[in-house]
Amino acid sequence: MTLNDTVTAVVPDARRRRRVRKPAVASRLQRVLSTPIVAIVVIANVAMLAWLLMSAFKESRDILNQPWALPTQLHWENFALAWSTGNFGVATFNSVVLTLGTAFFTILFAAPAAYALSRFSNRAANPLTSLFAICVGIPAQAIFLPMFAMLAPIGLVNNLFGLLIIYVGTSLPFAVFFLTGFFRTLPVELEEAAALDGATPALTFWRVMLPLARPGLITLVILNVIGHWGETFFALVFLQSQELQTLPLALLGYLQQMQYNGMNWGGMFAGIAVTVLPILVLYLWVGRRIIEGMTLGATK
Repeated sequence: MTLNDTVTAVVPDARRRRRVRKPAVASRLQRVLSTPIVAIVVIANVAMLAWLLMSAFKESRDILNQPWALPTQLHWENFALAWSTGNFGVATFNSVVLTLGTAFFTILFAAPAAYALSRFSNRAANPLTSLFAICVGIPAQAIFLPMFAMLAPIGLVNNLFGLLIIYVGTSLPFAVFFLTGFFRTLPVELEEAAALDGATPALTFWRVMLPLARPGLITLVILNVIGHWGETFFALVFLQSQELQTLPLALLGYLQQMQYNGMNWGGMFAGIAVTVLPILVLYLWVGRRIIEGMTLGATK
């Protein structure tokens, strides 16, 4: 082998090694820069949550004088006061009914639509899927007036069922878009095998494909519950009666009462804790399942 042949063979290898090193260096630099930022965000959120919980067990004067000190005595009466005075019992029931009902009907309507889109030809399915994706980006402020004008004449304003319809309608675009990508990851051979056994398309969907999509369905239910548990905008516009209030509205009403009756900061933080903690516990319990479900649905 001549010297020129050796150089010709070595130079591409060196260039190839440099091309391999650049992504590795960029990835290492990205980790070095992103890790402190993520750590700061996590520490700030944990500190805010800890401060919220500590303040919920304190008296008002302790919160104002020593905001970061641990409570010397646990004042459980703050939660009892917030629960009774702020109408949190009825509001909690209304929030549970709305969030669970929205999750159920969203899955009921979105799953068949997403399955059909995933099995249509690309020429027909892609524009419809893109339409659902576009609808996800429509802000609530742009559609609440037309919805109010449609629901008011038929008596669905200041009505939990009317708000349920709004929640389901605004949840469907993301649900259909998300489940369409998830159903596309499921093998078509299972449907062909079910058809050979004499199953109808509807039976194949309910008995074969829907159980296989359970990770995606569970992820969608959890995201739906998290999104609607603390929803305030539509609830504030479409609900006026106190007995129909959801938890965020009950918290706002409790804050308004304290403006006239004297600020009870411990009760206020207790009310915020009652609103936030259920969703926090739910996310800590099933947070990994959310990530797994979204990852599986994004493979195609």
